[in-house]
Amino acid sequence: MLIGEYLTKLGEKNRVAIPKKFRDEMGSDLIVAKGYEGCLILVTKQQWMEMTKGMLSTPYTKEAARDTARFIIGSANEVDADKQGRFVIPVNLKSFADMNKEVVFVGLMNWVEVWRKEEWDKRSDYLLGNSSLIAEKLEKLKVD
Repeated sequence: MLIGEYLTKLGEKNRVAIPKKFRDEMGSDLIVAKGYEGCLILVTKQQWMEMTKGMLSTPYTKEAARDTARFIIGSANEVDADKQGRFVIPVNLKSFADMNKEVVFVGLMNWVEVWRKEEWDKRSDYLLGNSSLIAEKLEKLKVD
């Protein structure tokens, strides 16, 4: 199960190590792409196919479908991790997520988000301060 929060360093040449717990569960056949709120997403190729299936099943004639595909699929890169689970964050993704020295990996069951530490701290503070409101909004989304 992909859960937990792990702090690591961004090394020379934009290399970062996938936490061992995630590496053991996900393997080495991975995709990294833009995520929402300024983070990156890291998923297995199988998870990637599931995620993108919905995007690709929406008619190309819909602008939102094209824009979502451009944003997520257009930014995707296959991860070529070494034996220690290190991989290079592509320059465009490093720039998008404004990554510097410290990086946080956050497991969310089916995917992993990769955050610049300062941005994760802000997001975490927001979640902590708004958890009740978020839960209420989520309750309104439930379908009976």
